[in-house]
Amino acid sequence: MTELVRDAEVRLGSGAMFDAIAARYDRVNRVLSMGLDGRWRRLTVEALAPVRPCRVLDVATGTGDLALAAARRFPEAEVIGLDPSAGMIAVGMGKLGPLAGRVRLEVGDAQGMPYGDGSFDAACMGFGIRNVPDRPLALRELRRVLRPGGRLAILELSEPRRGVLAAIARLWIRRGVPRVGAWLSGDREYRYLQESIAAFPPPEDFAATMGEAGFVEVRVRPLTFGVCCLYVGVAP
Repeated sequence: MTELVRDAEVRLGSGAMFDAIAARYDRVNRVLSMGLDGRWRRLTVEALAPVRPCRVLDVATGTGDLALAAARRFPEAEVIGLDPSAGMIAVGMGKLGPLAGRVRLEVGDAQGMPYGDGSFDAACMGFGIRNVPDRPLALRELRRVLRPGGRLAILELSEPRRGVLAAIARLWIRRGVPRVGAWLSGDREYRYLQESIAAFPPPEDFAATMGEAGFVEVRVRPLTFGVCCLYVGVAP
């Protein structure tokens, strides 16, 4: 029975699944993204720049890469990273270094965040929204904790839909990602990664969901032939 429960958790992309791969997560990500994930994160943080935030929230922070990028981009800001995986948070804590005074990593759920209304100037989320069971609820929570005028930037993987290069990218996501991920890490959890990307709604549909959650001025920017998209919205 325990194994059946664990299998269900893995398929759902729970914190327990990420606990199992936390030690290898960063290394495998660099390879699977062909080193592009760092650039994608920088663009995500830059999308927050117009508000000059004093407090930034990074939801589904994982091992803290996006939170650290935000702290470097905004040297006067306090950054809080939230993630359901204690294992990922533990790895991230070891990466804080001189930024430990401004970056705090905490275990928590995007669907019920322990922060007051309007308590952040900006929020971001990288490669995490597709793993949240109730995405509209998570988006409403993000809207709640942002002050009026605060910006939200969400980076998420997707399956490219048009063009020859998009077809090659789709083949890599569907065939290469699960095989190479399993080979490098020894974990079958990377099959879930491909399945979750395929199940994520088209960019225009997710942008509409952001609007329904209360965000305005929602924009979508495809990156690297549509392998991932950057979604930006503003709390009214």
